[in-house]
Amino acid sequence: MIPGQNARQLRIGAALLLTVALSACGGGGKPSKTEALEALTAEEIYRKGELELETARRAGDSLMYFQEVERLYPYSEFARRALIMQAFVNHKTKKYEEARAAAQRFIDFYPDDEDAPYAAYLMALSYYDQIEDVGRDQGLTFQALVALREVIEQYPDSEYTTSAIMKFDLAFDHLAAKEMEIGRYYLKKRHYTAALNRFRTVVQDYQTTTHTAEALYRLIECYLALGFEAEAQTAGAILGYNYQSSPFYQEGFNLLKGKGLSPEVKGDSWLSKAYRQMVRGEWL
Repeated sequence: MIPGQNARQLRIGAALLLTVALSACGGGGKPSKTEALEALTAEEIYRKGELELETARRAGDSLMYFQEVERLYPYSEFARRALIMQAFVNHKTKKYEEARAAAQRFIDFYPDDEDAPYAAYLMALSYYDQIEDVGRDQGLTFQALVALREVIEQYPDSEYTTSAIMKFDLAFDHLAAKEMEIGRYYLKKRHYTAALNRFRTVVQDYQTTTHTAEALYRLIECYLALGFEAEAQTAGAILGYNYQSSPFYQEGFNLLKGKGLSPEVKGDSWLSKAYRQMVRGEWL
């Protein structure tokens, strides 16, 4: 035998025994949180999630419990409740896509459940709460409007309908504000036709918002700049009839007066038709 070989074999054997012993210790340690939950009932896991949501510093820490209820007990009553809680927690923690996914699954699985209106409302909120400043793209605003309308139309008697209507109006106003911002930009650059199209959109499509009075005033500016006096006068007539208390009316009146004009309906432009519809109620 080579000298020292026996000693080396003994050291290797001892190392192997130590490795096995450590592995055994690891295998006999505490089970993972997920493994420990498997020994609990659906209600017990759900209650743990509720407690975590109420007491933990981070609301997201409760999400795992609600997910485990659905995974371990997919056909239980608490799985249904855990799913709506997933939507709630994800929305609360601003994980909006996950919130929408959970809310949609709830509606798909439990369309007639008493919490279906809340799931639809959470889905709408997940869009609404992402609406950016007026200067940003408004794609999410459109999606919020669609989702809020679904709450209003599909669940008209739910406790969330009033809030959905209010948020719908605010989102609608937001879109009008975007049109006004772009219109003002074009007007400042003296691109009058481009500006006019934006202000016309507000008057025609967003006339119930807070921006209509200014849009009519800006139309007076644009039409006068382009030399279309009849249209400017008609815009002034609508402004005076519906928004006489607005400061924009006095400014519009002064613009017209400075050109020797007065607010009155003239010609047969789209504004004349709008006047007949908005003021006189003549829709045909």
